[in-house]
Amino acid sequence: MSLESDIQVLSAQPIFGELEPEALRLIAFASKTQRLRPGDVLFRQGDSSDGGYVIVSGAIALDSSVSPDIAGKVAGSGVLLGELALLVPTKHAVTAIARQNSTLLVISRSLFIRALEESPVSAQRLRRALGRELEDFVAELNRMRRAFLD
Repeated sequence: MSLESDIQVLSAQPIFGELEPEALRLIAFASKTQRLRPGDVLFRQGDSSDGGYVIVSGAIALDSSVSPDIAGKVAGSGVLLGELALLVPTKHAVTAIARQNSTLLVISRSLFIRALEESPVSAQRLRRALGRELEDFVAELNRMRRAFLD
């Protein structure tokens, strides 16, 4: 894949869409490409995660013994797996297994943080966007709480 096509794939993700072109270019340039064959395990539920994966092509099956609603879901091209792990240490909530030949961009947390450090405007944009998402989430929780209490 070319640098420009990697940038295009990344910019389709909301978290990367908040970044300035220079920060996005750094991530696209420094990310790693990983190729999987059918049956290859990308990661297992409970494993530590140190970054995210953008599916460039192929399909990744997700399975979780803890979240039955996730079991059987398949993530395809353009999906970001592990968004939270780009920002904070976390563990994988699911097991991810390639269903077909797949290509992924692997973005480490340290790379993502470096891009934000080198682009304070991008960091500020991302902070505002995440703040709005958190506010929306809290508002939805409050709506649900009121619905259960009524």
